[in-house]
Amino acid sequence: MALHTLLGANGTMATALVLVLQAHSEQIRLVSRTPKTIEGTESISANLLDREQVFHAVEGSDIVYLLVGLKYEAAVWQKEWPVIMRNVIDACKAAQAKLIFFDNAYMYGKVDGVITEDTPYHPCSEKGKVRAEVAGMLQSEMKSGNIKAAIARAVDFYGPGVEDKSAAGILVFANMAKGKKAQWFINADIPRSYNYTPDAAESLYLISKEESAFGEIWHLPSVQPALTGRQFIAIAARQMNASEKVTVLPKWLLKMLGWVNPFLKEAYEMNYQDEFPFQFDSSKFERKFNFSPTPYEEAIRRTADWFKLKSQKKPISVKPAG
Repeated sequence: MALHTLLGANGTMATALVLVLQAHSEQIRLVSRTPKTIEGTESISANLLDREQVFHAVEGSDIVYLLVGLKYEAAVWQKEWPVIMRNVIDACKAAQAKLIFFDNAYMYGKVDGVITEDTPYHPCSEKGKVRAEVAGMLQSEMKSGNIKAAIARAVDFYGPGVEDKSAAGILVFANMAKGKKAQWFINADIPRSYNYTPDAAESLYLISKEESAFGEIWHLPSVQPALTGRQFIAIAARQMNASEKVTVLPKWLLKMLGWVNPFLKEAYEMNYQDEFPFQFDSSKFERKFNFSPTPYEEAIRRTADWFKLKSQKKPISVKPAG
C-alpha cells in the first residue's frame, strides 16, 4: 500500500483529498504545524521552513502533495515560498517520492482569452511573480529528470464544507444562508471559472495513480463554458430558496475597504480576475483521464445543501465525489 503524505494537512483541499484517499483505502500521513488527528491516519508536526523537519515528514512516502497555504501577504510569500519549495523538492528527491504540487493560476497574469497549460507566465501581481518563481523551480527539476513531479493547477473553488478562502462560499452561499443578498466582486457579468473541490480532490488522486501524468502541468476540472457571476448566483438562489439579486462590490470600494481590512488590501492586486473574463481550460486533463467535471447545477446543489444544513445546525457530513 502506497503512503500518501499531505503537506499542509489542515487546508480546504487537504480536507477534501483525505476523503478521497480514505475511500480508496490508502495509507495517509498528515503534516502541518498542528496536524489534525483523524482515525486511521498518521500525523506529524512539521514546519515546512525547517529543512530537517521536512525531510523527516517526507521520509518513507510514495506520493507527496504540497497543499500548503501561506498567510495571504506578498511579503510572506516572497520570503517563505522559495524556501518551502526547495525543502520539499530536496526531501522528495531524498525519499524517492513523487511530488504533486497543488498550484494556482496567479503566474499567468491577465490573459486575453482562455488559459491553458501552454499559456506563458506573465504575472501582473507580486504574488503572481512568486508563484511563477516557485513553479519554475519545480519545472526545472522536472525537466532535468531529478524528480518525478506534477503541477496541478486550480482557480477559486467552492463545494460542501468550503467557507473560508472561497469567494463563492463567503459572498454567495453564506450570505444566502443568512437571508442576505449575494455579493460579487467588481463585475457580475463576465465569465469566471471555478473548481468544485470534490472534483479537484479526485483529480489529484487520479494523477497520483498515473505514471505518465508526472512531468506535466494539469489544469484541474473546471466546467466550460464558465458562468458569469449572475448566472452562478441564479442557480445558487434556486437551490437556497433565496433572492437572485446581487450586490456588486465595485473596485473603488474594495480599495477603500483595504485601508482597514488587511486581507482585502492584499487581494486588491488580484482584482483583474474579477474585473475581466477569467476562463480556465481543463480539457487536457479531461481527455487524459476521461473525466467530466460535475455540472454546475449538481455541484451548486450539493454545496447549497451543505450550507442549508449548517444554517439549521444539523449534523453535516461531506462525502467524496461520486
